[in-house]
Amino acid sequence: MDKVAIVILNWNGVKMLSKYMDTLLEHSRGEAVVYVADNASTDESVPFLKEHYPEVRLIQLEKNWGFADGYNKALQQVEATYYVILNSDVEVTPHWLELLISFMDSHEEVAACQPKLLSVANRNAFEYAGACGGFIDKYGYPFCRGRLFDSVEDDHGQYDYTCEVMWATGACLVIRADDYWKAKGFDGRFFAHNEEIDLCWRLRMMGRKVYCIPESKVFHVGGGTLPKGNPMKTYLNFRNNLTMLFKNLPDKELRHVMRWRWVLDYVAAYETLLVNRNVGDFKAIYRARRDFKRWKKDFKADRDELQQSRVMPVVAERRPISLLWQYYIKGKRRFSELPR
Repeated sequence: MDKVAIVILNWNGVKMLSKYMDTLLEHSRGEAVVYVADNASTDESVPFLKEHYPEVRLIQLEKNWGFADGYNKALQQVEATYYVILNSDVEVTPHWLELLISFMDSHEEVAACQPKLLSVANRNAFEYAGACGGFIDKYGYPFCRGRLFDSVEDDHGQYDYTCEVMWATGACLVIRADDYWKAKGFDGRFFAHNEEIDLCWRLRMMGRKVYCIPESKVFHVGGGTLPKGNPMKTYLNFRNNLTMLFKNLPDKELRHVMRWRWVLDYVAAYETLLVNRNVGDFKAIYRARRDFKRWKKDFKADRDELQQSRVMPVVAERRPISLLWQYYIKGKRRFSELPR
């Protein structure tokens, strides 16, 4: 069994593989085995890897399982102490992996961690997808050290301290294999989006910890297969976020939070339609609410099991604030401005 396996899930990403694979191998050689799990790509990804990177272990999946179940299917075929879930559009830096694994080796109570995530487009700024470690507010809205909604901060070293967080980005996630499978991995029904937040929430309820290690840094392109503003991305984010809340919220909060989300989601839908003139996102939010209502019953058993087995009654990194209120009403645009 290998100690560290870096696993890249690929779907029609030959351009990103050709751009970033050399750097990954250069800065990971001798520290990890690199896998590419191909989600039934129709581009030249597979022949490209076979020709140019024969040392990379190739896992070929029979269809596009999406991000969540694609990783579940791939990781079933990987034996390692640590999985490193890495997007193909990530540029790593010297010692990135050594710093993360060293931290995990010396902190057995930690299930998962991430590096600092910076933007390829603006290398002095955080990247939207994970910045410097993630949290959620009491209504389920995700935010990060370095990013609140669409406001992304420049990196001035203001978050350069190791910090316990609620969730680590799926763009570059180090996780113990034992913890991954004890938590039952990503929820494959999500297909994509919010699956890493859901997984980390479950890990936190199990009493395990999640950290950001900013001494390690990587650069992320972001927006991959579903760029921002795509109605399918909007649909998956809303549907999966509601499902995550239904699964993981404590009993005493469930009804209150879901009632408020009903109101807030329809406000968001009509604001999208009337102010932004975005019919596609309006329909996506409407459809997400409808489909969540239809499939909610399928998650009842998951919810019952999670609530009965939870070790942590309260997850401290789920902040007891309304991010919408802080951002839109009080004008807070930086993580450091939020109430502690």
